[in-house]
Amino acid sequence: MKESLLTILRDEKTTVEHFRQAAHRLADLLAAEATTLVEEKPKTIKTPLAKTEGAFIHQRIVLVPILRAGMVLVPSFLRYFPDSPLGFFGIRRDEATAAPQLYYENVPPLKSTDLVFVLDPMIATGGTAVLALQHLKDKGASHLILVGVLASKEGLDKIKKQHPDVTTFVAATDPELNNRKFIVPGIGDFGDRYFGS
Repeated sequence: MKESLLTILRDEKTTVEHFRQAAHRLADLLAAEATTLVEEKPKTIKTPLAKTEGAFIHQRIVLVPILRAGMVLVPSFLRYFPDSPLGFFGIRRDEATAAPQLYYENVPPLKSTDLVFVLDPMIATGGTAVLALQHLKDKGASHLILVGVLASKEGLDKIKKQHPDVTTFVAATDPELNNRKFIVPGIGDFGDRYFGS
């Protein structure tokens, strides 16, 4: 299922409408799979008939999309974690150097016990993710999961080297970047294709 949805996203002939539909369906799959990374603790409850053992999520879940493309993943994650606070990073890439530049930040106060999902569909050089993860750690986060649609091997290697304690969860990994630091074969600019800009 993921591969067929990725194929729609990759195809240059895909319309904005079909790109959005495939992106939403893939986001649903990613969110569902990401829930397996959330730790649950046992809890005794009483049903209308008897006591039984259940479980509950003991950590607060915080969602932090990277603007603007990360917003595409938010609705799917909110379906699983509807009471989650949201934080936001606006990080753009310098077109000449591909270095990340933070232009906006609004993150709720974080506790070391929070589980923070960082949502960014495309992980190319890894620079944006590394910057966002470091800012979150500086704010007290210690349980971080980075979720993306597509990553380059180079980007994942960079994240692993600089943040070995962070779990990275992506639908697919592509082998390389081109001379403009775009993922190859890739999708193109995810945000531009989704928003039709």
